[in-house]
Amino acid sequence: MTDTLLPAVEIETGPSPTHAVIWMHGLGADGHDFEPVIDEFEADRLPFTRFVFPHAPSRPVTINGGYVMRAWYDIVSSDFSTRREDPVGVRESAALIEALIARENARGIPDSRIVLAGFSQGGAIALHTALRHPKRLAGVLALSTYLPLADTLADEAAPANAKTPIFMAHGLEDPVIPCDFGKASADLLKAAGYPLEWRSYPMDHSLCLEEVQDLELWLAHVMSR
Repeated sequence: MTDTLLPAVEIETGPSPTHAVIWMHGLGADGHDFEPVIDEFEADRLPFTRFVFPHAPSRPVTINGGYVMRAWYDIVSSDFSTRREDPVGVRESAALIEALIARENARGIPDSRIVLAGFSQGGAIALHTALRHPKRLAGVLALSTYLPLADTLADEAAPANAKTPIFMAHGLEDPVIPCDFGKASADLLKAAGYPLEWRSYPMDHSLCLEEVQDLELWLAHVMSR
C-alpha cells in the first residue's frame, strides 16, 4: 500500500457517516464529475454516507497523442480486440485506491461498509481493486466499463470478495466502450461465480436518470446488508 493520498472531493450526507463510497471518474475528467449524482438520490434511502470522489493522477495518454490528462492508466490502443491498458498504471492506481480505503478504516468505516464505484476507466479500477482487496467490501459499482487485466484475475482474486455484489451498467449506444465489450466482462465475472447484476440502457457513454435510480436502489440494498 502507498502512503500517498489522492486529493478528493468529499460529500457527507449526514453527521458521522457509517458508510463510504469511493467513486472514480473517467478519462480526462476529475473528482467533480459525479458530484451531481448525489443530488439525485433520495436522502432517506441510504445511510449517512461519505462519498469520496478522488482526482486521478495526470499522465500522458497514448491514444490521445501523449497528451497529459487525468487518467487512472495509459490506454495504448483503441482496438478492443487487443490489450488496451498498461498493467503498471492499473496497479499503481489500485494502490492509490487501497490507500483511500485505509483512510476510511482510520476514520471508523470498516471495509464491509465501503463500496468501490467508478465510471469508464474509473470503473475498471473499481473492479480491478475490489476483486483483489483482501477484506470483504460492501459492493462494486462499475458503469460503462470493462474488466482490466482479466487474464490475471484467477490467480490474484481475493477469496474475501468472491461473493461481493457487483452492479455493472452500460449504454447500448456507447461509442467509447462498446456495450458488447462491457457485457463480455460481466459474463466472465458471472462465470467465475461473482453475484453480478447487469443493466443496459438506451444511451451513449454517459448516465441516464433510470440508471441513477437503479444504482441508488442497489446501493441501498448492499448498504443494508
